[in-house]
Amino acid sequence: MDRVALRGLKARGHHGVFPREREEGQTFIVDLVLHLDTRPAAAGDDLAKTVHYGVVAEEVVAVVQGEPVDLIETLAERIARQCLTHEAVAQVEVIVHKPDAPITVPFDDVTITITRSRA
Repeated sequence: MDRVALRGLKARGHHGVFPREREEGQTFIVDLVLHLDTRPAAAGDDLAKTVHYGVVAEEVVAVVQGEPVDLIETLAERIARQCLTHEAVAQVEVIVHKPDAPITVPFDDVTITITRSRA
């Protein structure tokens, strides 16, 4: 499989278990690796035979900005499901970053990484 990667998609969401997270929201960052066969698109120079990463980026941002969930695990799962609605995408790796997580000690980032396949 070939890979199309989108790194650093940023959106504000209201996800988290604490009331402050739900009320104020925070920035989430998403990295994606879409696994697909790009040969048909390359052979005909045809966008319709691959995945339109601009559309995927907009959809992912909409998921992050959408209905709040408690866990970033749930958010990652929703993002993966959305990516797999694209016919060309056979598998997706999703990394959700929560750099402003409510942790009481110094830290750089919190992430969840999931891989989901069509099969």
